[in-house]
Amino acid sequence: MTEKQTWSQRFESALHPAIARFNASISFDIELIEYDITGSQAHAKMLAHTGIISHEEGEALFNGLERVRQEYRQGQFQPGVDAEDVHFAVEKRLTEIVGDVGKKLHTARSRNDQVGTDTRLYLRDQIQQIRQQLRDFQTVLVDIAEKNVETLIPGYTHLQRAQPVSLAHHLLAYFQMAQRDWERLEDVCKRVNISPLGCGALAGTTFPIDRHYTANLLHFDNVYANSLDGVSDRDFAIEFLCAASIIMVHLSRLSEEVILWASEEFRFVTLKDSCATGSSIMPQKKNPDVPELVRGKTGRVFGHLQAMLVIMKGLPLAYNKDLQEDKEGIFDSVNTVKACLEAMTILLQEGLEFRHQRLATAVTEDFANATDVADYLAARGVPFREAYNIVGKVVKTSIAAGKLLKDLQLEEWQQIHPAFAADIYEAITPRQVVAARNSYGGTGFVQVRQALLNARTQLIVK
Repeated sequence: MTEKQTWSQRFESALHPAIARFNASISFDIELIEYDITGSQAHAKMLAHTGIISHEEGEALFNGLERVRQEYRQGQFQPGVDAEDVHFAVEKRLTEIVGDVGKKLHTARSRNDQVGTDTRLYLRDQIQQIRQQLRDFQTVLVDIAEKNVETLIPGYTHLQRAQPVSLAHHLLAYFQMAQRDWERLEDVCKRVNISPLGCGALAGTTFPIDRHYTANLLHFDNVYANSLDGVSDRDFAIEFLCAASIIMVHLSRLSEEVILWASEEFRFVTLKDSCATGSSIMPQKKNPDVPELVRGKTGRVFGHLQAMLVIMKGLPLAYNKDLQEDKEGIFDSVNTVKACLEAMTILLQEGLEFRHQRLATAVTEDFANATDVADYLAARGVPFREAYNIVGKVVKTSIAAGKLLKDLQLEEWQQIHPAFAADIYEAITPRQVVAARNSYGGTGFVQVRQALLNARTQLIVK
């Protein structure tokens, strides 16, 4: 049988070994150990500050906890399943170091507010790391975009050729997605950065604690106003998982495009050897493993969000053991998002090369300039819907004749409508088609250059 735990005077025997293993969370919540130590040090300082324990006892607890931290970092402290969770593990080792005063650490708190504090400290730290990774990702997008303002690429709707756009404009769309992700995480952090420490098990404590003191020590912005809510709230975790899922949506969309662009059918990019793999049987293959993995890993983050929602939907107040299930999903989502951001940033920076000649050819081999023909007529007084129908017929007859719009003779244009003149040829060149879309936020080169300046300015904001 396993060793009795700290509540064992209420019980006549210890947990069954299998139940002890089932109940234990030390295998994954060890991830929180340094945050647990930091939170416990603040709690010890508060106990001394309020006179609940002596200053000497508070100092002994603080220094003992720092020793536990160093032992863990040096690999000397590696608690096993008998510890049940990281909180008991730290407290037990602390008591071994400082003696009975270590048993005073848990005065005026519960594991319920303790784990809530640890999780928030962890997530606050991880959010800032992810936000920095988003900045790195955005920087690479801008770097590539600045070199490709006048590089044209087919734009698509319904995965059908629509209108040509600046490649920089296309890449800056992902910059804007990442910018929203960066801002969204900042907003999520407002709800993460609220301290539940001092809420106790569910109802607060009889001791004269100072919750704002510990909140200030731990750099929380505020404290929970309701102790029941403080120990049972996981809205912040749901919000983070939602934000993480949206980040993965954006990375997955870019991944899908890279996969298409690298295919023989598109041939818009070439994958470099540093970010591609081969086939075990087909020697000619070069596979886009990085974007495929990112696309695949997106589902697991979605799954963690769904799991967290299902965990919370039926829980009565206050704390329930179900909430132990929040951590693995949070930890895995953090690790997955960070790994995918790193991989996609490397892929963009080092792993692919745009095939400029192929792109230049691609924007000349379709009818993506048809809207510009309609706009040409509309600018000369023809109602747009009438112009639209005229051009639709022109496209139909051109396809039947095996021609593109640029292949029509001026006489043919003027037979279609007398408003056409020799300048129609310039108006429908891919470069002019793109340059002409100079409305705010459009793909026109003037707008794209301004968007790049704006993006560089946004990157300065920390």
